Amino acid sequence: MAAEGKAIARVNEKILFTTFAVPGDVVDIQITNKRKSYLEGYVVRYHEYSPLRTEPFCEHFGMCGGCKWQNLPYAEQLKFKQKQVVDQLTRIAKVELPEVSQILGSEKTKYYRNKLEFTFSESRWLSQEEISSGADFEPEPALGYHIPGKFDKVFDVKNCYLQPEPSNSIRLSIKKYAVENNLQFLNLRSKDGVMRNVIVRTASTGDVMVILVVKTYSDEIGGLLNYIKNEFPQITSLFYVENQKVNDTINDLDLVLFHGKDYILEEMEGIKFKVGPKSFYQTNSEQAYELYKVAREFANINSDEHVYDLYTGTGTIANFVAAKAKHVVGIEYVPEAIEDAKVNSEINGIKNTSFFAGDIKDLLTEGFMQEQGYPDVVILDPPRAGVHPDVLEAILHANPKRVVYVSCNPATQARDIAILDKGYRVTQVQPVDMFPHTHHVENVVLLVKRD
Repeated sequence: MAAEGKAIARVNEKILFTTFAVPGDVVDIQITNKRKSYLEGYVVRYHEYSPLRTEPFCEHFGMCGGCKWQNLPYAEQLKFKQKQVVDQLTRIAKVELPEVSQILGSEKTKYYRNKLEFTFSESRWLSQEEISSGADFEPEPALGYHIPGKFDKVFDVKNCYLQPEPSNSIRLSIKKYAVENNLQFLNLRSKDGVMRNVIVRTASTGDVMVILVVKTYSDEIGGLLNYIKNEFPQITSLFYVENQKVNDTINDLDLVLFHGKDYILEEMEGIKFKVGPKSFYQTNSEQAYELYKVAREFANINSDEHVYDLYTGTGTIANFVAAKAKHVVGIEYVPEAIEDAKVNSEINGIKNTSFFAGDIKDLLTEGFMQEQGYPDVVILDPPRAGVHPDVLEAILHANPKRVVYVSCNPATQARDIAILDKGYRVTQVQPVDMFPHTHHVENVVLLVKRD
């Protein structure tokens, strides 16, 4: 298996990448892309199935871009994720490494996500079986997921195993109401139509948030929202937002609260976290707790130490470790997230945190550290792109005793560790699986200051 979750074969000295195959399958592959050093293609026929293979549990497997590793037993998935972490740290970082700890698997391998987004389309994408049948199909609307690599193609989701109820029921009811009341689904090419997206967020506390994204609000949309509110009384937070742009992002738009609270609550060790409609929160709540316990253990914080939590988001890690520290500073470039972080400290009575919004490489100056206290421990949890080189240099200059690097992309983590290597050595590595049936893996690394 490759780092991106594709299967690898060798054909005439060239590497071949394909999807939905597992090591040991014997297959015919239709080549779709020829490069100088590699080929890409898709499976058109299975001659022999691998003994590793297992039966996918979802009817949408093979069309959906989500759980592409359903055909691998979970224990095998974990082996490949472990290997991915070891390979990338070894090949990219090129630093001395300790033995990598055994990956922590997720107790839940289904219904583990707390956030999903579904897209409306006026014409659903047909399955390969339907296309091959030669039958004529009338255009039907869809509410589901994009076909991988096709922005304008959406398949209709009957049942998704990623998020617990009432997620499936909400999606199916919204689609049924919209069809019966002639609400116009979006044409993804022309952008004509009213119904755009539905976002469902569920929390470990039982809170449920629904965000309906429409092109324009009307009395008909109000009718749908009232229907959702009455049909699903367990919804604690119901929003709508008008999006007349070409793209799908809503982070720059004003959301309107239609019913309930303007947030949902997550909880971890009795600490409550306020999650707003634009807030980031780890999408596997239960496994996030395991991830943060590893980060806290690696940090080994003493009561007289200053901690900097960089890329703090809504302050989840900062508040989670605050009881161990003298003072925790959280920095994040999204102002709304920082406001949530402050609220999260306030509602939990945590008084030894300070949060700042801005570009980390601009904030992390000598004057800032003199004022806030030089960090004894730095915790990093950056986006997939990793840490800006200027931030890494600022960390090296700050000279903390320990750096705990939490990453959702071991490749960029390895790149950054190579830069930190001149001042720090890697002493512990712990992979954590947050996303079963996908190739994604989180990894926590402890770096300790060199003598």
